[in-house]
Amino acid sequence: MRRTPLAAGPLDWSLVSGWIPLTILVLGLGALVALLFSRRRSWLTRWGPVAVLLAALLTWLLRTAVDDWIQPFPDPLPLDVVLWTGVAVLGICLALFRIPLLRPRYWAPAALAGLLVVLLGASQVNRHFDQYPTARSALNTWLQKTTRLTEATGTTAPTLNVPPGKAISDVWRPPPGLPGDGTISRTPIPGARSGFRARDAYVYLPPAYRSSPRPLLPVIVLMAGQPGSPDDWINSGRLVAMMNSFAAGHRGLAPVVVVVDPLGSQFANTLCMDSRLGQVQTYLATDVPDWIHAHLQVATARTAWTVSGVSFGGTCSLQLGVNAPQVYGVINDISGQDTPTLGNPAKTVRAAFGGDTAAFARVNPLDVMARQRFPDTSAAFVAGSGDHTYRPQQRKVYEAAVRAGMRAEWVLLPGGHSWQVWRPGLERQLPWIARQTGLTP
Repeated sequence: MRRTPLAAGPLDWSLVSGWIPLTILVLGLGALVALLFSRRRSWLTRWGPVAVLLAALLTWLLRTAVDDWIQPFPDPLPLDVVLWTGVAVLGICLALFRIPLLRPRYWAPAALAGLLVVLLGASQVNRHFDQYPTARSALNTWLQKTTRLTEATGTTAPTLNVPPGKAISDVWRPPPGLPGDGTISRTPIPGARSGFRARDAYVYLPPAYRSSPRPLLPVIVLMAGQPGSPDDWINSGRLVAMMNSFAAGHRGLAPVVVVVDPLGSQFANTLCMDSRLGQVQTYLATDVPDWIHAHLQVATARTAWTVSGVSFGGTCSLQLGVNAPQVYGVINDISGQDTPTLGNPAKTVRAAFGGDTAAFARVNPLDVMARQRFPDTSAAFVAGSGDHTYRPQQRKVYEAAVRAGMRAEWVLLPGGHSWQVWRPGLERQLPWIARQTGLTP
């Protein structure tokens, strides 16, 4: 697959490797040392230790609040994320305690040192998750050009005839003047049947969509993790560049991608089920497909529809693949869990089903695959080699999928539970998805 070369501008310089994070590391550590040490005896014996202890206490309280009290995530915060967050908190505490002891002319340098330590912590957390690989990805919400959906879709066009046994690419001939890039549009997808209030979705249409006759392209329904939003795939996932690169290598052909919201808000956890937490399965298995068929000219066969996502979204993709196989014939589960969870089984079943374990078992993927076979479903399970939490869970569901008769494959990529795995978890799977969905032979 041909890759789009990176632009040379500052917005495209790497924030996770190379000289920028190294410079931040050196400056941040230097600032931390400068804040830690002083010739004042009172600082070394009293105020410095107090600042360090306060930072340790605040970091512990923050971790406890997130992991034990609020519990916005199903898994604990990674240790290195906690430690680097603690470094940032330490920088703030040291600066606040040092400034009153300094002459006014040193206040600004002390404050700058504190900010450099905070920047160091933020940089290292960003490197862990690879959330913003470049400044452009961080600013993409404002930089990314979107096209009004009605303008992107145009009018209904005659469709390309693809004989049985042939792939779309076998008969596709790009017309003169076909655009080089696809379009990205932001649009609401109402919960007409489910009543679920989702945030706006994104729709990527490849260049081939704007042709006549129009090929009935396969569809990828794509989801982010939790916490998260559809914007994550546009920003951190660099979806538009990824899909344009694939289209450029296939004469304008690529799947239509619809990035949907299974959460409703940044920190919600709906479990991607029909439960007391919302009718989310109905939204994703009925409302979203109905909306796509009503607004887009795309393939209709289940074998041409892929459901994919990362982390929570990966778990959700497997859930939809086994609970709505009449809609989704292809699954690309990236770093998903073995079981939907709010942190532990008892809490999950109580919150979602009022303690009814049988109701949970009816839709839990491992339970469904234990009692039902899926010989007409293709599935890929992608995990990071360094993801010690989710890699074993992915392996477990992969083996369950094999036993359930799926045409399943196991994909191991370098990296942990981060966008270092999630971006290639879709990008490297695009040729496989294209073959499974009839886009290419």
